[in-house]
Amino acid sequence: MRQSTFSSGFEKHSKKTRKERFLGEMDQVIPWKKLSQALEPHYPNPQGAGRRPIGLERMLRIYFMQHWYNLSDPAMEDALYDSRAMREFAGIDLGNEAAPDESTILQFRHRMEACDFGAELLRLVNAHMADKGLKVSRGTIVDATIISAPSSTRNQGRFCL
Repeated sequence: MRQSTFSSGFEKHSKKTRKERFLGEMDQVIPWKKLSQALEPHYPNPQGAGRRPIGLERMLRIYFMQHWYNLSDPAMEDALYDSRAMREFAGIDLGNEAAPDESTILQFRHRMEACDFGAELLRLVNAHMADKGLKVSRGTIVDATIISAPSSTRNQGRFCL
C-alpha cells in the first residue's frame, strides 16, 4: 500500500488528468509482481556494504514510463520531480526520499538492455494486455525551452495591435 503525502487530498479543485487516468489503468492492468519476480534473480542483491539498490518494481515502473512518454534519463528524473502522477505511480514520496537520479535510471536501463529484458518485458506486457483487449502506444512529451533572442529589427518602424 502506498502512503499518500501530507499535501494529498487538500486540493479544493482537482481533476484527474489523462496522465493520471492512464497511469491508474496501467497500475491495474500490468502484472507488476510477476514482472518483478521474473527479473529478481538478475537484479542486485541488497546485502553487503554500499548503496542499496532501489526497489525492482519501482525501477520497472520508471522504465515503462520512460518508454511510454519517450523520455531521456535526465528528462525522466525531472518528470519524477515535476509530475505528482508519475511519482505516485512509481511510489515515490518526496517527503521521505529522493527520486532516483538520472544515473540510476541509466544503469537500470543499461542492465535491461544488456540482458535483453526490455524487448521481452514489453512483448509480455503487450501480450498480457492484448488478452484483455487493450493496447498501449508510445506518447511524447515535448520539453519547452525559453531562449533569449534579440528583437527583430525588420518590424521596428511598425506598430500593430
